[in-house]
Amino acid sequence: MNVPETTEIPQAVAEENAPDRENVNVRGLFGIDSNLTVSRFTRATAQVPTLDASYQFDKSTTLAILAGFTHKSRVLVQGMHGTGKSTHIEQVAARLRWPVMRVNLDGQLSRLDLVGKDAVVLRDGQPMTVFQEGVLPWAMSQPMALILDEYDAGRPDVMFVIQRLLEQDGALVLPDQNRVIRPHPDFRLFATANTVGLGNLTGLYHGVQRLNHAQLDRWNVVASLNYLPAEQELDIVASRVPHLAARNAGRTLIERMIELAALTRQGFAAGDLSTLMSPRTVITWAQNIEIFQDPALAFRLSFLNKCDDAERPLLAEYYQRCFDVDLAESLDSSDLVA
Repeated sequence: MNVPETTEIPQAVAEENAPDRENVNVRGLFGIDSNLTVSRFTRATAQVPTLDASYQFDKSTTLAILAGFTHKSRVLVQGMHGTGKSTHIEQVAARLRWPVMRVNLDGQLSRLDLVGKDAVVLRDGQPMTVFQEGVLPWAMSQPMALILDEYDAGRPDVMFVIQRLLEQDGALVLPDQNRVIRPHPDFRLFATANTVGLGNLTGLYHGVQRLNHAQLDRWNVVASLNYLPAEQELDIVASRVPHLAARNAGRTLIERMIELAALTRQGFAAGDLSTLMSPRTVITWAQNIEIFQDPALAFRLSFLNKCDDAERPLLAEYYQRCFDVDLAESLDSSDLVA
């Protein structure tokens, strides 16, 4: 019987290659009410996400993500689409100067993509079969935060590969190569999901799977990220369209847009709508207003055309309520009588 070879970074080598660190205060770095101090790298590499200086951090989610970076906790961030789950992790990493790699667990991603596979290459003019490492061995071998997006949409064969990473030692077994890969001391693992592993109960997220609860139990921290308060959402949208927000009328316009977005979220929660406006959609709407110089046209092109025909009169009512303007989809008196 062959004993798997263990690929592990020697402690002396890991310490020599470890990036320099400095201690920083969480309150000053993330703008949240906390006296915690965290360690960050002193230099940024090409894999570090671009820092968004205007990003608004949710306190509980930020603390959960920081637990992943500082204590090696495995963190799953759950929330509806458009709440900024992956972006939240990236912006924490950007301020910690931590390299990040995102992998989308869509239906096309296979076990071989994660682990690696044999490939035929030419060396000295001769074909040879060599093993090409997949995403996991490459990310695990260096200081890096790996984010598994759409975690609840992963294929079963992919999920069982990931389950091994969720064990206490977090090693990755490559049976075909007779190897066991142990992670770099600064490797971190995160995931984002629209559901909490219960499947597509609402009908909103087609393609998601019911997750193995034994696997869910292996995540040390599960954070829930909801939509931000209106004031914070206003600041975020305004930072994306500074020319529009610079005018008083423009800022008032954005306030009304956020009011309408809130109505769609309430309508979705009540079962009146099958879709809603995420902060991402509001930003797109604002950007289209700058392009077309027409809030109603921009609303139609950014959101209304995505919606079911039967729901458009209700959305037109929301628009009229917020902007005091009737859209073509508005219900007239004959529709109400019928």
